[in-house]
Amino acid sequence: MKMIISIVRDEDNAAVAEALIQNGFRVTRIASTGGFFRRGSTTLMIGVEENKVDEAIKLIRETCGPVTDPGVKRATLFVLDVAQFTQV
Repeated sequence: MKMIISIVRDEDNAAVAEALIQNGFRVTRIASTGGFFRRGSTTLMIGVEENKVDEAIKLIRETCGPVTDPGVKRATLFVLDVAQFTQV
């Protein structure tokens, strides 16, 4: 199991989360702020099976809007190993 932590711009949050949910991914949203200009962002936590990581990343890449400011990225993604996953 893998955990994708995706930090997306607030303006892309709804579209990215909706695309992931529509394609069967579970998403947890956390409001966050970061970067040099302290722009609003949302952190999406997505638990996925290892064979679905590329599909999730592709959806995020395709759903984020275009970059409007030079040097500003559309999203930052981290893919982490998950040692244990439990739902209570």
